[in-house]
Formats: sequence, C-alpha cells, structure tokens
Amino acid sequence: MDLFDFMRNENMEKDSPLASRLRPTTLDEVVGQEHIIGKDKLLYRAIKADKLSSIIFYGPPGTGKTTLAKVIANTTSAEFTQINATVAGKKDMEEVVEKAKQTMGMYGRKTILFVDEIHRFNKGQQDYLLPFVEDGTLILIGATTENPYFEVNGALISRSIVFELKPLSTENIKQLILRAVNDKEKGMGAFNARIDDDAADFLAEISNGDARTALNAIELGILTTDKSEDGTIHITMEVAEQCIQKRAIRYDKSGDNHYDTVSAFIKSMRGSDPDAALYYLAKMLYAGESVEFIARRIMISAAEDVGMADPNALTVAVSAANAVHQIGMPEAKIILAEAVVYMATAPKSNASYMGLEKAMSAVQNTKISGIPVHLMDAHYKGAAKLGHGDGYKYAHDYENHYVNQQYLPDELVNEVFYNPGDLGYEVKVKEHFKKIKG
Repeated sequence: MDLFDFMRNENMEKDSPLASRLRPTTLDEVVGQEHIIGKDKLLYRAIKADKLSSIIFYGPPGTGKTTLAKVIANTTSAEFTQINATVAGKKDMEEVVEKAKQTMGMYGRKTILFVDEIHRFNKGQQDYLLPFVEDGTLILIGATTENPYFEVNGALISRSIVFELKPLSTENIKQLILRAVNDKEKGMGAFNARIDDDAADFLAEISNGDARTALNAIELGILTTDKSEDGTIHITMEVAEQCIQKRAIRYDKSGDNHYDTVSAFIKSMRGSDPDAALYYLAKMLYAGESVEFIARRIMISAAEDVGMADPNALTVAVSAANAVHQIGMPEAKIILAEAVVYMATAPKSNASYMGLEKAMSAVQNTKISGIPVHLMDAHYKGAAKLGHGDGYKYAHDYENHYVNQQYLPDELVNEVFYNPGDLGYEVKVKEHFKKIKG
C-alpha cells in the first residue's frame, strides 16, 4: 500500500456512513446474535481460537453478517480478503485463489475469503470455488439474505457450517442508537446530540430488526437538525418520524393497544369485514409486528371461526404461514393480505370448536365407566379372550359405508357435540348425514 492508498482508506473510513463507522472490530463490541456468538457458543470459541472452518451467514439485511466477517478479519492470523458476488467475476476469483496459494506456499498462512451476497454467484462460479475450499486453500465465509439451502451449491453447503442470524431485538437496536449518539470516536458524539427516549424507542421499533435502518436515520437526523438554544442537537419524536419517513402510531407490542389491535383484527375476520381486517393488518405491519405472529393468528381464525364451513381455509392459512417464513418481508405482506381476505370472506362456523368445548366439559364432568367393549382393541395379547372387539361392525361392509352402532360411552349415549351449521361445506355435511342416517 502506497501513501495515496493509505490516505484514500483513511478518508473513506472518516467519511463512510455511520453504520459502517460504528461496525464492531471485536467480538465484545457485537450487539445481538447471542444464540451464535454467546461466550459458550461454537462460533465465539472458533473466532477466539482462530480455528474457523468454512461458514455461511444467513439472515435479513442489517443483522450483522458483514460485521461478523469484519470481526473475524480483525482477529484472525490468516490472510483475509473480500469480494462481492454482485460485481466479482471469474477473473477476480482466480486472482484470489492464486494469491492464496502463494500465501500458503511462502508463509504457511491460510486465506479466508469473504463472499458477500454469495447467492448472486451462479452455479459455475460456486463450483469453481469448491476444490479450493475442499483442499484448504481457502476458508470460505459466505453471507446471504436468501436461504442458502436453496441458493448455494449443495457441495459448498456440505463443507460449511450455516449460521442463521436473527433480526436484532428492539433492545439491541436501541443500544446501538444510544451508542451512535454518544460515541465520540466512531459515532456522532462530537455533535453534542441527545435523543428523547420515546424517539429512540420509536426508531428501534420501526427498524424491524435492521440496525442499518436505525443508524441511517440517526445520522440523517443529527446532520440535518439545527442546534437548540442550549447548544445541543435535539432528536425528538418529530425529527425521528421525518428521518425514517414514517408516522409514529400508537402501537406498543407489550401494551394494551397491541392486544386491542390484534383483537380488532381477529374480530374483523370473524365478522366477515375484509376492509377492516386489511386495515388492522396494515396497522400491525406498519408498526413492525412480527409477520409470523400475524400468520399464527390467521391460522387460529381459520380453525376457530371458518371451521368446517370451509375446511380449505386452514390449508390456505398454513400455506400462508409457511410462505411467510420462507420469504420474509416485504413480500410477506402480499401473502398475508390474501390469507386475511380469504378468512374474512369465507363462510363461518364455529361448530367444530364449540363441539370440542362441549366434549371437553363432558370429559371433565362426567364419570365414565369405560369404552364400549366392541370398540376396544382386540389385537394385543389376551384381549380377544376378554371379549374386546366382539360385536364390532366394520362400517365399510355396509351401504354408504355407514352402520348404526354405539360409539360414545354408555353415560353419553345420545349426546350431540357437533352441530353442523347452514353455511358452506357444512350444508354438504348435513346432507351427507341425512342421507346415511336417514
């Protein structure tokens, strides 16, 4: 590196965005991801001991994939080099491999290659790396926002450990916000700024687990806000709203308004009002509510409120939940909207749920002498000699695959737990029962 390179790097470091400047250089500075870099975890021990094997970091934007790679770069004795899959070609990789071979041959040092956006490499580019990862010429660190089991070569996956990074918690983001405001060396501390607690909470909440989003908003706020009479730059709720271009809505995930909104959401689907259901869905999404939480509420509504009036509703809800988990935001909101409209417009019946509640009451309050003998299992040792199964009529041997016989215990004969309604599929259930039972 010559003097010009040195000065350019110094200026880039000085003028780089806050999110880049605040990036940790040691493990102890990393915020969040305790499930993989807690002090008793494998990755923490491997980084500390400088004994890394090839790994792939998978997670949403702003969760620390590049940060962890930079921490490794600062702690390893190996040669560290980085390329971005969006711009790197085969020639770039050939140069990295050639230099890695020289480093190993001349100095006995391994080379760690960090490939950002590794899912952008096509199959051929990924295949090119494989033999050098396999023979130890390169230790690969890949970072991807896409599920690596779908987007990364299976052979590379089999030679790597996949670590999934989670969206940072609200507390994690707030910790970073306060560090950014007060840190005079890496952050904005030299600007003599302060942030109101409600503004910090709002930015931490609305960032939806993405640290970069929150830090960009803080940097914009401090750089564009005039000083107050006391000489400080005051980041209020109004400034925070302007910097992130979102209005703060009254929605505390742990408070009453959260439960009120969820309640209104469920009741709107139950009440067959798709407009209201979509509004409350939008409110929850806007406030950064977990899409997995919303998907769970839709599944419950499908079973409890739509029920047997449209048995396909539960299939739709479960499929939506799986899709949301695979895709994530922002596209997940499209899937949730379809599922919500389906539930709100479907015919409704709680007959199966209420039937279960009635049956649960019977189990709890009625003393039962036993299961009818003809329904008992006759196959286990000695059961047949006890008469178990005697007199059982096999339904498929009869017309309409139905035969009238007692199934409930003696004490509950003639009890009715399930009363099908008059909407949707339950009309067919009624017709079917009328046909076979007469």
